[in-house]
Amino acid sequence: MLLEIIGTVVGLIYLWLEYKASIYLWITGIIMPAIYIFIYYNAGLYADFGINIYYLLVAVYGWIMWRYGGKTATKELPITRTPVKVILPLVAIFFITFAFIVWILKTFTDSNVPVWDAFTTALSIIGMWMLARKYSEQWLTWIVVDLVSSGLYIYKELYFTAGLYALYAVIAVFGYRNWNQQIGNE
Repeated sequence: MLLEIIGTVVGLIYLWLEYKASIYLWITGIIMPAIYIFIYYNAGLYADFGINIYYLLVAVYGWIMWRYGGKTATKELPITRTPVKVILPLVAIFFITFAFIVWILKTFTDSNVPVWDAFTTALSIIGMWMLARKYSEQWLTWIVVDLVSSGLYIYKELYFTAGLYALYAVIAVFGYRNWNQQIGNE
């Protein structure tokens, strides 16, 4: 339980930094998944365990994109809307990833929540990539992930984590509004 509380505190710091569109969110984006790898494995949430390995890798990618992904090598990547041309590929990637993760969980694990675990994991993969590209609509994916995850964590008796994700969902609404206000102001 202590590790879950620490993960919750780091998660709150991460979310505050994401809301502020601070590049330093990527530092907490390394620490938080390192903690949750252990929590999710012990809870039998194997897809969530796996996604946290992905989060560690995307944190490095996100740092590079935010720091150097702008039009010049010294300009930080601006917040933008998701280009229409990437929406269909993202939807396709979601469904393919979702089906693959469900199959893995049903075939190779003792997960008792393979569909919900796969759903939140596949959508999180999309959300993290969108966050690394600084697309404002990434907040919409997190609202869905956070609400579903909160219910899943209550079911798994991870109450602090469930509370954290419920709070994430609320803050994601404000984050979406905040990022949309920043578009064009940079």
